[in-house]
Amino acid sequence: MTAKANGLVDDHSGVIAGPTNPMVTPLLTDLYQFTMAYAYWKAGKHNERAVFDLYFRKNPFGGEYTVFGGLEECIRLIANFKFKEDDISFIRESLPGSSEDDFYNYLRRLDCSDVELYAIPEGTVVFPKVPLLRIEGPIAVVQLLETPLVNLINYASLVATNAARHRSVAGKSKMLIEFGLRRAQGPDGGIGASKYCYMGGFDATSNVAAGKLFGIPLRGTHSHAFVSSFMSPHEIIEKTLRSFDGSSSCEDFVSLVQTWLSKIQRANSCRGSFGETNQSELAAFTSYALAFPNNFLALVDTYDVMRSGVPNFCAVALALHDLGYKAVGIRLDSGDLAYLSCEARKFFCGMEREFGVPDFGKMSITASNDLNEATIDALNKQGHEVDAYGIGTYLVTCYAQAALGCVFKLVEINDQPRIKLSEDVTKVSIPCKKRCYRLYGMGGYPLVDIMTGENEPSPKVGEQVLCRHPFNESKRAYVVPQHVEELMKCYWPGSTGKAREELPPLKDTRQRCITQLEQMRSDHMRRINPTPYKVSVSGKLYDFIHFLWLNEAPVGVLH
Repeated sequence: MTAKANGLVDDHSGVIAGPTNPMVTPLLTDLYQFTMAYAYWKAGKHNERAVFDLYFRKNPFGGEYTVFGGLEECIRLIANFKFKEDDISFIRESLPGSSEDDFYNYLRRLDCSDVELYAIPEGTVVFPKVPLLRIEGPIAVVQLLETPLVNLINYASLVATNAARHRSVAGKSKMLIEFGLRRAQGPDGGIGASKYCYMGGFDATSNVAAGKLFGIPLRGTHSHAFVSSFMSPHEIIEKTLRSFDGSSSCEDFVSLVQTWLSKIQRANSCRGSFGETNQSELAAFTSYALAFPNNFLALVDTYDVMRSGVPNFCAVALALHDLGYKAVGIRLDSGDLAYLSCEARKFFCGMEREFGVPDFGKMSITASNDLNEATIDALNKQGHEVDAYGIGTYLVTCYAQAALGCVFKLVEINDQPRIKLSEDVTKVSIPCKKRCYRLYGMGGYPLVDIMTGENEPSPKVGEQVLCRHPFNESKRAYVVPQHVEELMKCYWPGSTGKAREELPPLKDTRQRCITQLEQMRSDHMRRINPTPYKVSVSGKLYDFIHFLWLNEAPVGVLH
């Protein structure tokens, strides 16, 4: 099925595949969703038409933007939402014994054919309060969808945003490789991180399973264990290496490497910079090059980067060059990465000048070792020669912030708008079924997102639009948009017959994310003290919110 290769959900028959993780079933929810479903059913309310918004209240990581991820997995869940008989049996055991048998017959028949889902396209840059999803349908089934939908979007959006922030600080020209599988929160955290880091702008992953599932490019070399497993070059039995073009063979590649090491030791550019290198390390590099002559990238910090690792690497790389191959480069996994990368680059350039090897000085330098946004920013300020970053723990665990905090709020039932009030104004919901637009200014940048009532006229290009802060009456502005983008599209029409928006391959979603980030004004995206992006409501919706607020809030009594 093409889904595994390119991220598409539809197979050739038009059937939407199930969730990537088989644990994502209708049981992946909180118990209170079932107790509410039973109570709705008992009260005869279970088929009442409800509308819920899924959104978040604050951007993560101290920033002013978020990347929306997880939509495809939500659609996979909804398309395959069906209780199995053993699910029904377990629910029966879990609910009080007074629950009636007919409720379980109701669950047996339940699916999402009466549910509609509207969403912002995955990979879009999004902001607080604007619904990421709008779900409409019978209240009992939509309530059962709440927890899994929030679960599928929270981490996906958080880690995609984290990846985008790392890309921003690293710059467009650097390769970013996700190395987080071993440090992720379990297998699903590892798989999800690989997918959504790629969506957020990373170039590759070390995670083989994610490569198979989603078609993400794979990268990897060897560990310190491989280097330290060798004792000497005498361990290498098979020493023959054919030339790149196949026209000849080197019968003793090990000796060729040793010859080059001697040349490097005598080279004018290296006089006194190192003595005897570690021979077990040289053996490991030589063995690895014999196995992968086209992809030779060596981890050079097992013993000493500049006194052993880099000279040994160069000896092997120059031997490969004699046979028509081009080494890839080195990886640094410890020490002062800025200093070591600069020293390694100088060494490479010295070899290029000394021996006349074209582009030897441009070989790739990859850095790893618990990197994060702050350390990459520090490297930039120090000056470095790193071409690629391998990032793991801080990226996939979202170490700087544990959760995004998506919420799922009822905004309408039976065509009656509903509002959730709170003494904390940030927790007040925005009622009724809404449409959401992004208004662009003359510079091509997004200026503001605006929510309107479903039946209000759409904002028009060139026509003045009043944009109001949802809760602060003094914050308002007129906008004359040069481009208007409606954000929400129908991704699951249920049985309505409406056209369904197709989900693109993962690589297209990734490109959407990159394009979206490039469209944003730089002050919204900066790492320190970013400018908040404006989220607004129309004048009519503002008036309605405050009318409903006053109508629903109890009137206090003074004594």
